[in-house]
Amino acid sequence: MENGKHSVAIELTVKQGVPSLVSPAEETEKGPYYLSNLDQNIAVPVRTIYCFKSEEKGNDNAAEVMKDALSKVLVHYFPLAGRLTISQEMKLIVDCSGEGAVFVEAEANCNIEDIGDNTKPDPVTLGKLVYDIPGAKNILEMPPLVAQVTKFKCGGFVLGLCMNHCMFDGIGAMEFVNSWGEIARGLPIKVPPFLDRSILKPRNPPKPEYTHNEFAEIKDISDSTKLYQEEMMYKAFCFDPEKLEQLKAKAKEDGNVTKCTSFEVLSAFIWKARTQALQMKPDQKTKLLFAVDGRSRFDPSIPRGYFGNGIVLTNALCTAAEIVENPLSVAVKLVQEAVKLVTDSYMKSAIDYFETTRARPSLTATLLITTWSRLSFHTTDFGWGEPIVSGPVALPEKEVSLFLSHGKERRSVNVLLGLPASAMKTFEELMEI
Repeated sequence: MENGKHSVAIELTVKQGVPSLVSPAEETEKGPYYLSNLDQNIAVPVRTIYCFKSEEKGNDNAAEVMKDALSKVLVHYFPLAGRLTISQEMKLIVDCSGEGAVFVEAEANCNIEDIGDNTKPDPVTLGKLVYDIPGAKNILEMPPLVAQVTKFKCGGFVLGLCMNHCMFDGIGAMEFVNSWGEIARGLPIKVPPFLDRSILKPRNPPKPEYTHNEFAEIKDISDSTKLYQEEMMYKAFCFDPEKLEQLKAKAKEDGNVTKCTSFEVLSAFIWKARTQALQMKPDQKTKLLFAVDGRSRFDPSIPRGYFGNGIVLTNALCTAAEIVENPLSVAVKLVQEAVKLVTDSYMKSAIDYFETTRARPSLTATLLITTWSRLSFHTTDFGWGEPIVSGPVALPEKEVSLFLSHGKERRSVNVLLGLPASAMKTFEELMEI
């Protein structure tokens, strides 16, 4: 196992206790709970870990504190204590049964430092810190929220969460975890959840007004499916403020772009390099997908504390030659146009488009970027201070690249992605700027 700079000979062993169900501390609403169309097409489990260690405070009562606070926070977030099911319209909904979230106590055979610095997802090692429902064949057999608290020999502990993305996006998940922490510290919740998702219901009748290329099926003329049969390699690439400035200067060289954000230039740079590394044919169509937070872009804007997905996928679509053979500014321009695309009418059209087609975003010849760099998961505090490390256990799909903020000031961005081994070698060379 790599621990940042040196290898550690310890293999993490975790002994899990018997799982229990944590129900809301008070009686809550029962019955069906509506999930919007923005929730429907990202119903995947997301596994994250938070590592805590306090010099003054050991981990003796960590599980007890976490469990008690979970029971109280579920009063506010009661759908998380329910179970996913399918409605008569053949859509996902939550049956608010109050059955409870799954909670597991566990013990590790080593110190918290021995699990490494988590700069890249490691499903094998870090996966041991998140409880998997035995025999669950699909998301309907997995509770929306599963929590595991693993105590380490050094007095630290790790909270491992498996939460379904259909329950919330990054902002919603962050608000939930932070509220749980506030209750654990005996504080009132700063941002109470706004539970009514019917505010994002499709129009009646639905009227999609855009082409929505995010769902477009692309023909794989480069045979990259074959390449993906190779062993996958996962790596993290750090872009500090200086590197980000260099990229921006490069994007502005030909005067085609006068200004761009770190996200725009980094997305363009990664998309271009990945297309090149995968040796896509010049006329291969390639797509970039990324989520834009629609909370303030809706008219009227979504209420604060909205408990659900307020993100909308936007896209850029072109041939491989267009981005590989042209200066970086061309790819940056495409990213900027994709950001501009997300208006109130575009988002309402996306909701209506799903209503009429039930389409899922296609990932052939596609890079899907998900950005966590603006999410303050690192500020979560259950009474043991902020986490020394927090992050994902694995990337949800092989086409996904994750942007995480990094470093003391959080001004650097860590780019995590997986590629077939041969493509990764080329990609690493292209990262040298």
